[in-house]
Amino acid sequence: MESVSALTTAHIVETLSAFHAALEDHKESINRLNVYPVPDGDTGTNMFLTVASVLEEIQGVDLDDREAVCAALSHGSLMGARGNSGVILSQVLRGMSHYFAQVDEIDAEALATALSEASVAADGAVMKPVEGTILTVVREVARAAQDTASDSSILETVEHALEEGEVALERTPEQLDVLREAGVVDAGGAGFLLFLHALLSVIDGRDLPEAPTAEELLSPTDRVVVANELSELRYEVMYLLHAADDTIEEFKNVWAGFGDSIVVVGGDGLWNCHIHTNDIGPAIEAGIEIGRPERIRVTDLSEEVMEERWVREAAEAGQIDGIVAADAVPCAVVAVSPAAGISRIFHSLGVQELVLGGQSMNPSTSELLDAVERAPGDEVVILPNNSNIVAVAQAVDAETEKIVVVIPTTSIPEGFASLLGYDPQTTAAQNSQTMLDVARGVKVGEVTQAIRPTSTAVGEVATGDWIGLDRNGIGSIGATLVQAATALLEQLVDERDEILSVIVGDEASDADTRSVTEWVRENRPGVETEVHHGGQSHYPFFFGVE
Repeated sequence: MESVSALTTAHIVETLSAFHAALEDHKESINRLNVYPVPDGDTGTNMFLTVASVLEEIQGVDLDDREAVCAALSHGSLMGARGNSGVILSQVLRGMSHYFAQVDEIDAEALATALSEASVAADGAVMKPVEGTILTVVREVARAAQDTASDSSILETVEHALEEGEVALERTPEQLDVLREAGVVDAGGAGFLLFLHALLSVIDGRDLPEAPTAEELLSPTDRVVVANELSELRYEVMYLLHAADDTIEEFKNVWAGFGDSIVVVGGDGLWNCHIHTNDIGPAIEAGIEIGRPERIRVTDLSEEVMEERWVREAAEAGQIDGIVAADAVPCAVVAVSPAAGISRIFHSLGVQELVLGGQSMNPSTSELLDAVERAPGDEVVILPNNSNIVAVAQAVDAETEKIVVVIPTTSIPEGFASLLGYDPQTTAAQNSQTMLDVARGVKVGEVTQAIRPTSTAVGEVATGDWIGLDRNGIGSIGATLVQAATALLEQLVDERDEILSVIVGDEASDADTRSVTEWVRENRPGVETEVHHGGQSHYPFFFGVE
């Protein structure tokens, strides 16, 4: 086809669609890369979902109205940005769209200026810009475009920008020790270069780059990444913040005392805020002090890192389904899991696909849909394993041609138990009834620490108290973890029960676990105790009683 000399508004939307398709194909390989200051196993997914939000926002907008399209592009990327990489990408797209809306024609020089605006916007959004990240790659792409645009076609400008961007990407390990030690390039930068490939596919019809094959993704590597080697900051906190523009600078200064990887983007009273921190409460309260946070999302980065490491190592050894293709079955299972240890148990019980998530990091419908599409069956049952995830899971069926049934499990022990009734050779409807009956026959409990005072039927709870919960709510209160756990077991376990499953989280010590199992031995001698190491955060113990 003849190459275009200038981009129309329709070309912009077509480029975004091609970019979205490229990210979908490449997201697993991008997810395997690392982003400062900790490995970000979701970089490809976050960028993919950010662009998906843009395309959704553009639907229904008149493509002849460039100002409206650019406004939708800007708003969609702000509202849909996920993760550090997604927030920075949103600022890149917003910077470009702001300039596109101002010019009559998007020729080589206009595109080069838009890329420069994008680079400045992205740099300005990050409180402490770091070389060797997507920021560096975008800046080098913009510089190359500016150097070429005045006496070149838009095709030549993008080709030169891509060449220089690839050089900048290959150089990122020289600029960031964490990338060099891991033997990878920056994930966000790799994702951004797909935007230039998408531009070229629109300008002259060339094919998008092919994604790595499954075998290439599973190539042996000696990369070993452990969260604590890279960062002491455990949590990623994100939210949309409704606040006056003149309060944001002070807000960022307050956040600077809580953590790093701070990105705050937006304007006109709406801001997308991202931080890595150990102080979840203060990071959220800082937003409350100046405005109204919403869509608050907290992710345990150490769990994501360990899950990614376990998946990678097990995949290389050919040990897990979903990475090494599972055998096709009439009915497959997708389960939500909060930690690597729990994921191992789910796999051992027959689950084909897992989605990382739990109480503090609810997965989206898109993430569950991706897992359903990967699952090796035309019919799929989903185990949400948390009450906050059930409704999201129920939205998946309408988005896929597969038959999807949600078994409304609200805890990990329920999810484990339900799989005792799973038959991969029957239908999702039949599995649903059997698995739900088994799950409902299990008594479940969990122990956590109160983050605020409250009044309950069993007494007053103070901040910091340990509390035991069952299906009816708070059932025990204790000054120590063991006190709350054994008081809960006193109510949950009776002489007719046979098996107690104890799923141990990362906040329970060996001594805590021994105290609990000794209590059962002395007080419920007829009950057999099985201990599993789940590694979940926030909940030192999950209990399942059969």
